[in-house]
Amino acid sequence: MLTRIISGIIGMIIATGVIQIGGSLFIAVSILLACLAWREYVNAFAHKNYNIPLFWGLLIICFMVLSGYMANNIAFGIVVAIFVSLMNMIFNHKHFSVLDGCITLAGTMYIAIPFYHLIMLRMIENSTILATNSLLGEFSVGCILIWLTFIGTWASDSFAYFVGCSIGKHRLCPEISPKKSVEGFVGGILGSMICVGLLGNYFNFDMMIMLLMGALIAIIGTFGDLVESCIKRFVGIKDSGTLIPGHGGVLDRFDSLLFTAPLVYYIAIFLLDI
Repeated sequence: MLTRIISGIIGMIIATGVIQIGGSLFIAVSILLACLAWREYVNAFAHKNYNIPLFWGLLIICFMVLSGYMANNIAFGIVVAIFVSLMNMIFNHKHFSVLDGCITLAGTMYIAIPFYHLIMLRMIENSTILATNSLLGEFSVGCILIWLTFIGTWASDSFAYFVGCSIGKHRLCPEISPKKSVEGFVGGILGSMICVGLLGNYFNFDMMIMLLMGALIAIIGTFGDLVESCIKRFVGIKDSGTLIPGHGGVLDRFDSLLFTAPLVYYIAIFLLDI
């Protein structure tokens, strides 16, 4: 537990610096995390003897994220990823089966698209919102949205854990994640709504939209957690990696954020009119 707490504090300090600085540093760290997540994905499926290409997958993911960011549209990157995977399946069919191709393609989408949206969310810089506390200075819209995403996701996980441990009796998805409970799920929704609502109100966002965002973050974040649990259960592993002491790998820590980052991005675009 001590190791988990210490690594969590260190991770929070690093994350705070990267989020606040933004720019090229945020892009570089996001791409690095995407590459580490892909390595974990490849290693996970190696337990079931699937031949998932590490190098080509890294190139595809980097291309998808960077081309999407520079063109403000990831569609071209997705088309290239599909083409490369299918070409590999055709010309390397003896070592790269149809199933390998499908798993590779699904994995690159699973990792690249969310990290692309995470970058695009942080890069929303069209205006600045002043914090009510002068000690905090100025925050760009993108920076605030990233904090709303992270805090909402963390609050959902934390409230779900504590409520589930305290009063959880009804299993949510026992075959996929035996420890998750319906009570914890509801507690996670309420916790995320409270935290996102309070933080959003602090920065003068519409309260109703913030409450809706908080609820959806908890729901979609739980879905993301269960998706990774499905993958780990299928390949027969407990954690996706060991990069973060006491926490597992990148996919273990970002499983919910892979789904909540795109969610918040589109809420910001369509509901907050940014």
